[in-house]
Amino acid sequence: MPGILDFGRVILFVAGALSVAIVVRIIAGRIGVPTAALLLVVAAVAAELSDRLASLVSFEDVQRVATLALIAILFDGGMSMGLAKFRAAAVPITVLGVLGTFLTAPLVAVAAHYVLGFSWTVALLIGAALAPTDPAVTFSVLAGKEVHGRSGTILEGESGFNDPVGIALMIGMIELATVPSAGATDVEVEFVREMGVGLAVGAIAGIVLLQALRRLPLPDRSLYPLAVILAAGVIYGIATVWHGSGFLAVFVAGIVIGDAEFPRRIEVRHFLSSLADLGELAVFVALGLTINLGFIFSGAVWWQGLVLAVLLGFVVRPLVVTPLLLPSKLSRGERLFVTWAGLKGAVPILLASLAVVGGTDQAPEIYGIVFVVVLFSVVVQGTLVPAVAGRLGVPMVDADP
Repeated sequence: MPGILDFGRVILFVAGALSVAIVVRIIAGRIGVPTAALLLVVAAVAAELSDRLASLVSFEDVQRVATLALIAILFDGGMSMGLAKFRAAAVPITVLGVLGTFLTAPLVAVAAHYVLGFSWTVALLIGAALAPTDPAVTFSVLAGKEVHGRSGTILEGESGFNDPVGIALMIGMIELATVPSAGATDVEVEFVREMGVGLAVGAIAGIVLLQALRRLPLPDRSLYPLAVILAAGVIYGIATVWHGSGFLAVFVAGIVIGDAEFPRRIEVRHFLSSLADLGELAVFVALGLTINLGFIFSGAVWWQGLVLAVLLGFVVRPLVVTPLLLPSKLSRGERLFVTWAGLKGAVPILLASLAVVGGTDQAPEIYGIVFVVVLFSVVVQGTLVPAVAGRLGVPMVDADP
């Protein structure tokens, strides 16, 4: 009986927290603030007011929740993009997602070292955590909106492709920080393996899944959405077990089947969209519960995070993105829009949690700084995305259903 009661309390807490998250999302929509920002703040304040809530979710739990959420979010995002749109913007997506992430990390590290005085090891960890943009926030801010031209596709594609780059960088930096024999070669090997295996598994699995959906009819139409999301889990698992990027594999597989015809396609899209929304709510609530606001605002972490957020948004990203997008056939307004809308979110916080679990030096400071940067990015940059788009002449219209 006690076991049943304990499990009932868990279900009550999870369902209640996500129900509150839906209310928060409604409020966020009405006041024009991205859902991620309000969820992070509400969850962090709740954890600060209740010691029990603060200790309820561990960093390992957050990593598991974030992984499950990102599988759904990335697969749904890949399907929303589709192969045709990806082909039209493949070069800038790849350049920004790979080279742009590699260039952002050291520039952030330079700022953290010379401006804020962190050691090179800690600065490189901060740079690796803040290098990737975030698919959960990007897809959420652009949800239901279609940006005319390729700029919206580039933003979505960049956020999907730079996650494995950021993860490879972070794992390599943690090895450099904690393993005396580790070197720069470890980062390079990790990156090549993760990208290569993830890309291959995603492309092949996407083709196989598409053919299976077309050639193997299921007895009940409700099985199609379940079969697709379970396939996404299998794709992630295969790529991860083979030491590749499961996130990249899932995103690529979603792109492959995105604009192809198969039975019950509309039902599948609706189901995946709902699941991605649930994942977004869950991951930001879980992340918010791990934030120690007292620690952040009692010392220098809050202003250090703000300094890095301003430098990242107004100096580092323009320095990286502007030259990389010059060869693309984008207008000046579109290039500026892509620069502005490179939002940070769950992925940087997830990467910072790896530093905490890995036991690196100044891990609490790294985690707190990344949270402040993410909050600034989502609140300031995310909230102003529609206004900036209008100012730069980049139309954002309701997407066709």
